[in-house]
Amino acid sequence: MEEGIKEGEPKKASGATAADQAAMSTTTVGRMEDATFKSIGDVLKLLPTATVVVYQVLNPIVTNAGACHVGYKIATGILIGLCGFFCAFSTFTDSYVGADGKVKYGLVTPRGLLPFADSAAAAAAAAAGGTDFSKYRLRFSDFVHAAFAVAVFAAVALLADANTVACFYPSLKEQQKKVVMALPVVVGAVSGVIFIVFPSRRHGIGYPPETSAPASQ
Repeated sequence: MEEGIKEGEPKKASGATAADQAAMSTTTVGRMEDATFKSIGDVLKLLPTATVVVYQVLNPIVTNAGACHVGYKIATGILIGLCGFFCAFSTFTDSYVGADGKVKYGLVTPRGLLPFADSAAAAAAAAAGGTDFSKYRLRFSDFVHAAFAVAVFAAVALLADANTVACFYPSLKEQQKKVVMALPVVVGAVSGVIFIVFPSRRHGIGYPPETSAPASQ
């Protein structure tokens, strides 16, 4: 009897160890996730705030904290795709201050800004307030900034996010820390060049709005 009890004890200890390791693994991924977004905070400022918040909230759910099967991978891919699309879409929007003093948004077109509200009424009110929508017209730099926003989000979501890395390519988990450290430097250098060559003063959806009504250049 005593020998049986002694033989059973290592098995219990082994089971407890496995459970502890699983819990530690989940905790580690969570800590890596928090560290990721803290260390690349300056990079995330280049993206629409609402998109970043939605991704941060939904990512642990759709990836199951990195322990995901096919269903979670599909959901994660959809989330990344939608957030990437909104990052691009936001660069084609702009804001202006209406006659009532409130910030309003619109879609940038080749002819100018198309307000999301009643365009005819908004145009008349804007004209009365001295706002010229034609100065908000679509420019080549908008496409450059859209591509850059998508590239930054893809780098953050696919390479620097601990849950996504653990979900799609767990073998790269050991390299993720290096990516998180290098990403701000690389993105900072590239963004500096882009904003010098293709300057933009747009304040679209998800970005800090204008406090006055100057037109975007």
